[in-house]
Amino acid sequence: MHFVGYFEGIDSERGIEWRCADSLSLREFLQLAPHESVPDHSSLSRTRSRLPLAVHEEVFAWVIKLLVKAGLVLGGRTGVDASTMEANAALRTSVRRDTGGSYRQMLARMAKESGIDAPTAEDLVRLDRQRKDKSLSNKDWRSPVDPEAKVAKRKDGRTHLAYQPEHAVDLDSGAVIAAEIHEADQGDTTTLSKTLRAAEDNLKQVPRTPPRADDPADLVADKGYFSRDVLKELDGGPWRSRIAEPKRQGLNVWNGDHEARRAVYNNRIRLGSLVGKCLGRQRTEVVERSFEHTLDRCGGMRRVWLRGRVNVQKRYLLHVAGFNLGLLMRAKIGCDTPRGWADAWLVAIWSDQIPTPICLGLVLCLGNQTCLIMPLALIYSRD
Repeated sequence: MHFVGYFEGIDSERGIEWRCADSLSLREFLQLAPHESVPDHSSLSRTRSRLPLAVHEEVFAWVIKLLVKAGLVLGGRTGVDASTMEANAALRTSVRRDTGGSYRQMLARMAKESGIDAPTAEDLVRLDRQRKDKSLSNKDWRSPVDPEAKVAKRKDGRTHLAYQPEHAVDLDSGAVIAAEIHEADQGDTTTLSKTLRAAEDNLKQVPRTPPRADDPADLVADKGYFSRDVLKELDGGPWRSRIAEPKRQGLNVWNGDHEARRAVYNNRIRLGSLVGKCLGRQRTEVVERSFEHTLDRCGGMRRVWLRGRVNVQKRYLLHVAGFNLGLLMRAKIGCDTPRGWADAWLVAIWSDQIPTPICLGLVLCLGNQTCLIMPLALIYSRD
């Protein structure tokens, strides 16, 4: 049912339940008889809470294995990027970490200190607008309903309590080989190591070889991941860094740190090569496309309805697994969603058991003359 949520663009589990109950084709997909009821949305929550995160990771790895078997994951070039998703917590309900008071209570206290004994809502709004150097820091404020959700600025410029999804994407096929959920106040340089470890575990299923020190894989990232410590950690390891370097004024001061100097210069040389420039453009297109499909265009998970980072991680792994299954469907039948496959009038089906192409069609004959030929399917071998 979670895959239905991705392919139908439904973010909430109540919406998934309603859609499965409304559609006869989805009921057939779920192997439900017409008189049987669709599982309640609460059953999805109970199942997710009972199953550990490792089970969801195994499901995600199983989908990666299907892509590897189909030749869609090579593992030689990987792009990494992060985005934001709005948490299921309101910013106005945040409380202070030291006193536990709300934002409105803080404004009321400041109004009394300024001489307003019984401040109205308009007085509080006016005081908040006139207050200088106001901020809502994660060090001072937290959400009482979801403590792991952090204050962050979204891509559209608005400030919300949010989480930070991060993708490691195979640049040759666009398949997401690692999808991690981090707290929104963590920087890209902090979260990179965890995402790369997950990518290495999933790439162990590649028939060739996973990334290793004697045969490293290309790692392409934007300027947010650039730091001397990150490059020193990657230098000589299983990942060959091609991380964009921000422009800085003046000369670099190394203070005797020769390892950082070598790592930065090696990364700069690889980044300035023709291959590095091509991979940079490819990362911008392929990695951003994965976020567009999972968060905005098709998946609709820019706003999450769960609380707790582990719960969001479980749900998001299945969501991204649906995206990878869409890539497999596009390679097999030319459509990346079941709805698109149903709407297609010509379907190509791969079969390893059929040595020669076979065309299935509907033929209309009147008397001894053939009046109409309608192709239905084209079946042929992958080889």
